[in-house]
Amino acid sequence: MVKYFCCAGLLRSSWDQVCIAFWQRYPNPYSNHVLTEDIIFREVTPTNCLKSRRLLTKTSRAPRWMEPYLPKQMASSAYIIEDSIVDPQKKTMTTLTWNISHARLMVPKRWIPRALCIAQRKKTQPHVASVFLVVVFCPSVSQCVEERCEYQINRDNGSWTEIRREAWISSNIYGLSRAIQEFGLARFKTSVTKTMKGFEYVLSKMQGETPSRSLAETATERARETALAAKEKAKDLASQAQKKQYV
Repeated sequence: MVKYFCCAGLLRSSWDQVCIAFWQRYPNPYSNHVLTEDIIFREVTPTNCLKSRRLLTKTSRAPRWMEPYLPKQMASSAYIIEDSIVDPQKKTMTTLTWNISHARLMVPKRWIPRALCIAQRKKTQPHVASVFLVVVFCPSVSQCVEERCEYQINRDNGSWTEIRREAWISSNIYGLSRAIQEFGLARFKTSVTKTMKGFEYVLSKMQGETPSRSLAETATERARETALAAKEKAKDLASQAQKKQYV
């Protein structure tokens, strides 16, 4: 059984700006979990489409009940492959992302054919071929989250960009598959929210605007101010009490 999730998002920026921001979105205040990003393959096709493949390293804390089933280094980090195609004529950008760590706990049911279509393997680039070996020979293992996004011009407003996002979460670990899928889906939904906020932050900086602060950031600052004020007040009260003792 596969958990399927689909949602749509809207960025109030042009498609061109969103494509530029896509390659500049790390780092941002909402992506502290992204540790590294490396381009391992890139080419321009005869039709002027840009094909890229990136390797991302992210912190990915596993739930405590899952940690005994993972190698120590995998319990706190994850490796992600991201394929993308940018078509400047059709004004579309399509991305396909999946994890290659934790793959023994989650397995995608549909990503291998699309991955092979999006990023073509070349014999002249053995480092790319080695990545494909990981992907192609993993269909019998047991866990992965696959995400597919399509960025295109919004039909109602040509200066905005709409995003259609799909995800497939699957596991065949006997007795734990449902729990692993639910955990993966909940984490994915949280990640989507952070991704959109990060996009908006980077786009605001690109356009020379002051990025809007999140409610959490505002609440945190107010809490700090309140705590500081309470601390100062406590000092005053203590000082006054001490003076009364000497009177």
